[in-house]
Amino acid sequence: MCPPDEMPTFASLRRGKGKHVAKNTAAPTLFDAAEVEVEVVAETVQTVVEVPTAEVVAPKVWSVTALVQSVRGLVERSYGQVTVEGEISNWRPAASGHCYFTLKDGEAQLSIVMFRRQAQLLRWKPKDGDAVRLRGQLSVYESRGQMQLVAEHMEQVGMGALLAAVRELKERLRREGLFENKRALPEFPRCIGVVTSAQGAALRDIVKVCRRRHAAVRLLVYPAAVQGPNCAAEVAAGVRWFSAHPEMADVVMVARGGGSWEDLHGFDAEIVARAIAACSVPVITGIGHAMDSTIADAAADVSAPTPSAAAELVTAAQYGVAERVERLHQRLRRAGQFQMLDARQRLQRLSVEMVLRRAQDGVERRAQRVDDLADRVETAAMRRLRGRREQLMQLEVRLRRQHVALRLSDDARRLQALRGRLVAARRVSLAEAGLKLQRMSTQLETLSPLRVLERGYALVYGPKGRLLRSADEVREGESVIAHLHKGRLTATVTKKSQ
Repeated sequence: MCPPDEMPTFASLRRGKGKHVAKNTAAPTLFDAAEVEVEVVAETVQTVVEVPTAEVVAPKVWSVTALVQSVRGLVERSYGQVTVEGEISNWRPAASGHCYFTLKDGEAQLSIVMFRRQAQLLRWKPKDGDAVRLRGQLSVYESRGQMQLVAEHMEQVGMGALLAAVRELKERLRREGLFENKRALPEFPRCIGVVTSAQGAALRDIVKVCRRRHAAVRLLVYPAAVQGPNCAAEVAAGVRWFSAHPEMADVVMVARGGGSWEDLHGFDAEIVARAIAACSVPVITGIGHAMDSTIADAAADVSAPTPSAAAELVTAAQYGVAERVERLHQRLRRAGQFQMLDARQRLQRLSVEMVLRRAQDGVERRAQRVDDLADRVETAAMRRLRGRREQLMQLEVRLRRQHVALRLSDDARRLQALRGRLVAARRVSLAEAGLKLQRMSTQLETLSPLRVLERGYALVYGPKGRLLRSADEVREGESVIAHLHKGRLTATVTKKSQ
C-alpha cells in the first residue's frame, strides 16, 4: 500500500490521467487498486492504476450509499465552517419549524437548510430577494445526493441590514414605552416652531397653508439638514432647543418633503426619537408623503402624512372659528331680513283682514291688538338681537385672544348697521299702521248709528226689546221704546199705517 505522503491527490490524478507510479524504490511496487482512495468534489473521477507487470487488478465497485457517504465525509472535512453571501430564492418554511431555501448569485445556486432552533433566532422574516450572509457547515444530503449548507447563522446585508436595524430600534423603543403618552395639540397656537430646511419646499408649503387659512400665527424656524449625515443631529438639536425654550412656541413641527427611503433615513435615528419624546411642548411631524413612515412619526404626539397636512392640523381650530363667525354673520343678516318681512306681512294682514272682519268690536280693541302685535314684534326682534349680540360678544372675547380683533370689529359695525336698519323699518311700519288705523276709525265713526241719531232719527224697540223695522212687527195698544240721540221715550201704539 502506498505510504500516506505518497498517496495521489485529486489534482495529481487529474494531471496524470489516472496513472500513478511509485518513486524511489529499488523494485516496482504493486499497488492494490482496492486501497487507492479518490476524493470527488463535484464530478466522478475514474482512477486507473497502471502497474509495471502484466497483471491487471479490477477497479473497486462502489455502492451509491458508500460513495455518497465518502463524498460527504470528504466535503465536511475539507471545508468545515464556511461563510457565503447571496440572494434568497424559493423561501419555504416547513410546519416543523425548519426552513428550506436556495442561495443564488448570477451564475450558481446552493441548497440551504436552517433547522428550527436556528430559525427561531432570526430577528426578521426572510423573503425571496433578500440579500443575506450565511455561516454554516457544508455537507451532502445523502437521500438526494445533493450538496447543501446547514445554516447556523443568517443576517441581512446592504439595504436589508439597514431596514432590519430600523425595525429592531423601533421595536426596542416601543417596548420602552417611548411611543405612548400622546398629548393633544393646542387649539389656538400663537407661535409654531418649525424644524426643517430653510430653503426646502416643506417650509413653503407650510407658509402657503397658513396664509390660505388666514391663521393668526407666527412661524419660528430652526434651520436643520433634512437628509445626509448631519440630518439626525441637527433635527434633534432643533427639537431640544424648542424644548428648552417652551415660551417661544406652543407646538413644534418637524417637517420634510418627500424623498427616497435613504433620504428619510435620518428621521429613523434614535436621538431624534428620544428628543421628540422628551420635548416639553407637543410635537407634530409631517415627513415625506402619505406612504412614508419613520420612527420620528411614531414618537411624535401627532403624525401627519405631509408638511401641508401637518400645517392644516395645527391651524384647524382657528380656521373653524373663522368659518363659524362668517356663518353666524350670514345667519344674523338673513334673520333680520326675515323678521322685517314677516312683521310687514303680519301688519298688512292685521290692517286689512282683522279690522274689517271685527269692525263691531270697536276701534279701541283694534288699536290694542295692533299695539300688542307691535310690542311682540319689537320684543322678539330685540330678544333675537340680544341673543346675537351675546353670541358675538362671546366670540369676540375668544377671537380677541387669537389676534382677530379686526374681523370682529368689522362684524360689530355691520351688526350695528343692521340693527339701525331694523329699528328704522319697525318705526316706519308702526307709523304706517297708525295712520291706517286712524283712517279706519274715522270711517267707522262716520258709519256709526249714533251719528244718524244726531240728525233727528230714533231707534224704536218692541215689547220684547227687538229693534223694529216694520209696523207689522207691533200691534195697536202695545208699548214701544224710542231711543233718541239724547234719552228715550215710551209710547203706546194707537194707530198703524203703511
